[in-house]
Amino acid sequence: MNGYDAIVYDLDGTLVDLDVDWNAVAVDVREVYRDANVEPPGDGLWGMLETASDAGLAAEVESAIATHEHDGARTSDRLAHADELLERTVPAGVCSLNCERACRIALEEHALETAVDAVVGRDTVGTWKPDPEPLLATVSRLDADPERTLFVGDSTRDRKTAERAGVAFEFVGDGPSGL
Repeated sequence: MNGYDAIVYDLDGTLVDLDVDWNAVAVDVREVYRDANVEPPGDGLWGMLETASDAGLAAEVESAIATHEHDGARTSDRLAHADELLERTVPAGVCSLNCERACRIALEEHALETAVDAVVGRDTVGTWKPDPEPLLATVSRLDADPERTLFVGDSTRDRKTAERAGVAFEFVGDGPSGL
């Protein structure tokens, strides 16, 4: 990680392991669709999130997901890269597919908030990963250049985000987790 002017970390699976049952989240989001008499676009959580705006359910779907994320952030497990974050000597940020408040809760729970100079979550800007906008917004908030920034993450989505943003990328562990 030497040679970079800033480092951006994904949150879940990189710095912490959120205690979230994503299958239960999907059940709750399907219920939001059903309560509105709208057929969900499928069983996949992210597909339901992506089409929620078109269905007029963006706020309700976001709220259902965020509630689980907030709770899961409070009981999350700290991962090894969190120690690295505390030892860093360059500006650091978090760019996550989780909502911003859940990111901040997890950072507070693990005494990491003072080590992070910028937090961008799913609801911070108008798009989410793998669109490059969230990562570029994080880099901008760090007053860094994309070409001199490293993004550390655990998923293929993270790698694709970095590629699209023109930011170097490093997997945690042995490679992608799947999202």
